[in-house]
Amino acid sequence: MTEIETAASVRTPSRRSWLRVTGSVGPLGIATAVLWLSVIVLLPLAALAFHAFDNGWSGFWSAATAPAALDALKVTVLLSVLVALLNVVMGTLVAWVLVRDEFPGKSIVNSLIDLPFALPTIVASIVMLALYGPDSPIGIHLNATQPGVIIALAFVTLPFVVRAVQPVLLESDHSVEQAAASLGASNWTTFRTIVLPSLVPAIVSGGGLAFARAIGEFGSVVLIGGNIPGHTQVASQYIQQQIEVDRPVSAAAVSVALLVISFVTLLVLRLFADRTARKELASR
Repeated sequence: MTEIETAASVRTPSRRSWLRVTGSVGPLGIATAVLWLSVIVLLPLAALAFHAFDNGWSGFWSAATAPAALDALKVTVLLSVLVALLNVVMGTLVAWVLVRDEFPGKSIVNSLIDLPFALPTIVASIVMLALYGPDSPIGIHLNATQPGVIIALAFVTLPFVVRAVQPVLLESDHSVEQAAASLGASNWTTFRTIVLPSLVPAIVSGGGLAFARAIGEFGSVVLIGGNIPGHTQVASQYIQQQIEVDRPVSAAAVSVALLVISFVTLLVLRLFADRTARKELASR
């Protein structure tokens, strides 16, 4: 065999390596998964994007940058960021208590964390309105206010942070913390220098998921928020309003904007997780 033939035989597998299918499910399993993903996710998103450009790029841009649309997007992003930051702190604290402390009813509290996943979000809005509305039994009136929207969003997004941080705390090595304490380190110093660095990836992941969830929330804020344009009207309520006044292109355009924000958030989280995983493998 000549050198040219040898080189060609070496290069051919590398050229076709991207076509190789490895794993346990095989080509049929992969094709089924891709087909299902396409039907459930990709096709609806493609239809939404196509509908948003019914009037061309200029029509899409005009609808997405209309003053009312921009106000709704600004309110949505601002409140979602605040909710994510709030839940990063409180969710981490709740996870810490559930893992490190023992108290009566702990299993009940642990089960209640997942309640927002199962509870219809409109029920959450009714509860918030009954508790913080005009007839509040505790004298706190948050109806049609941004704090009311923040509380509603915090309710539905808290589990994302708690369930992201909790497994990391369960798997953490307590001996390192005990060694730091034996050397005279305070609880805060131990947490800041030993525990917190190991929790950062989980906290970032949980906070990012909470932000992405809050971006598209509708049910929990529909009653307590008041739907005041430029103040408490979130993007999902604006979309509903555009549908009601027969402006489907405007609704689709703002939906695409929300889709882009959520996708970028999830993509950043994925890249951050991959980078963290590579660092952990390199350090071993």
